[in-house]
Amino acid sequence: MHIFWWLLGGALAAVWLDRVQDAVRGMPRVADITRPEWDRHPEPMPRVSIIVPACDEQEQVAAALASFAAQDYENLEIIAVDDRSRDSTGEIMERTAREAISARPALRFEVLHVRELPAGWLGKTHAMWLAAQRATGDWILFTDADVKLRPDALRRAIAYAEAVKADHVVLFPTHALKTVGECMVIAGFQMQFVFGHRPWKVSDPKAKDTMGLGSFNLVRRSVYESIGTFRTLRLEVVDDIQLGELVKARGFAQHTVFGRGLLDLRWGAGGLGIVRNLTKNLFAALHYRWPRAVGACLMLVALNVLPFVGVLLAPGWSKAGFAAAVGAIAVLYAGMYRTSRIPPAYVLLHPVNSMIIAYTLLRSMAATLWHGGVVWRGTKYSLPELRRSSEDREIG
Repeated sequence: MHIFWWLLGGALAAVWLDRVQDAVRGMPRVADITRPEWDRHPEPMPRVSIIVPACDEQEQVAAALASFAAQDYENLEIIAVDDRSRDSTGEIMERTAREAISARPALRFEVLHVRELPAGWLGKTHAMWLAAQRATGDWILFTDADVKLRPDALRRAIAYAEAVKADHVVLFPTHALKTVGECMVIAGFQMQFVFGHRPWKVSDPKAKDTMGLGSFNLVRRSVYESIGTFRTLRLEVVDDIQLGELVKARGFAQHTVFGRGLLDLRWGAGGLGIVRNLTKNLFAALHYRWPRAVGACLMLVALNVLPFVGVLLAPGWSKAGFAAAVGAIAVLYAGMYRTSRIPPAYVLLHPVNSMIIAYTLLRSMAATLWHGGVVWRGTKYSLPELRRSSEDREIG
């Protein structure tokens, strides 16, 4: 029995220590664009189109659009899309646009209203595709209606992108966290994200690691058109991730950047609110295949919960491997604190965080299979159609 504990603890320690070693070497290579060297205007200043789709976002859309209009970047346009909202989102967009243009007459701020969704499209991908057709920018920033940008965020991101000759830049959000539950779920999600998607490898053309975030996908217009636009991703629920995969697969230069405080995002009201928001996405990220989802849950629990169980239950010195794994996880939490607002002490809740993420994945799978598809913002997208699109993308 002791041999079993030694082997299990050693295996877990090897996995986590390898990831820590990789992160310690790699994270410093991810640029922090809040640093003074990026506080500049790019020369020349390319035109940027900010595209923001929204459906029933009346509580947050005004603040988001106001933050976009307040960017200290001159060569800018904003295209907002009211995607079949049943609340006052469209009216708020129109009012915010008028106020922004009144304060900044040179700003082009257009609001589009989608009344009907064409067959074969998700609402969000269709809204972004429609807006991009009207965009005039050299760069397109695809973002969300619950995002708030600091006034210098876009300028710094473009200065970086032009300096390193990037084709796609992803800025990590700073999560606005108001409850312990939100901190727990975000901490767990960030840890799994770092474990599965190494941000420091994204810019390496030889690595398979890719990145895409709906809150800040900044892409050259020529690259966006080269990958087939959102028409290629018209039925992708995780369109942001798939956009990143397409950019990297086609050989374009992809970069991730940190910028604490540049982009504020509240992902949901309370821990359960975040879980509900993630329910739409997680099964889609695994291409709607239940064996993958079940396997991912088992792996998640094994890697993240067993180290803590072993520290408590393993006999004698066989605890050493488990303790080393827990120590490595703690190092990663301390490292994440540099770019997030989650205190390192949340490592003590890491097993609970991980179980919540596993539950959310199983919930996502169960909800999708039960409904025969994804139901989001009042629209149902059938599972056979979503699977067919996902399989076509994998083959492609």
